[in-house]
Amino acid sequence: MQVEEGKIVTGKVTGITKFGAFVELEGGATGLVHISEVSLDYVNDINDHIKVGENVEVKVLPSEKKGKIGLSIKQALKEKMGISDTGKKPFKKREPRRERSAPPDFSVQPVEFSFASDSEDMSFEDKLNKFKQASDERMHDIKRSFESKRGTSRKNNNNY
Repeated sequence: MQVEEGKIVTGKVTGITKFGAFVELEGGATGLVHISEVSLDYVNDINDHIKVGENVEVKVLPSEKKGKIGLSIKQALKEKMGISDTGKKPFKKREPRRERSAPPDFSVQPVEFSFASDSEDMSFEDKLNKFKQASDERMHDIKRSFESKRGTSRKNNNNY
């Protein structure tokens, strides 16, 4: 038996899956009610709304594929209650975006390392150690400045 699109018919739920329910219509044809078409409310678990063996009124939806019958309990309810199917959520106009403040300045100023006065008396290793210490202190200051601007904490992060 060929079912007519847009018509409300009664059927019996023959099976339930996580994505919908199969409904056997009069005349032996079977169609699928997708989970989004089960109720007017949000459906998390289809078993909370319908049970196997239950008789339901469904609206026959236009079929996209030959031989497949799409059904909707939700649209049948809307039609029964007199709710327009075109009564979709109204378009909500967005507020204009607020101007963003200027991004924080994370630029690094060059640092001059001067060892000229000590250069004759210091060995290469001493100069290197002094440079490394000054560099580590500078990196520590930069990271502290960067993290304070981002609002992060360094309680458990001592890697730098």
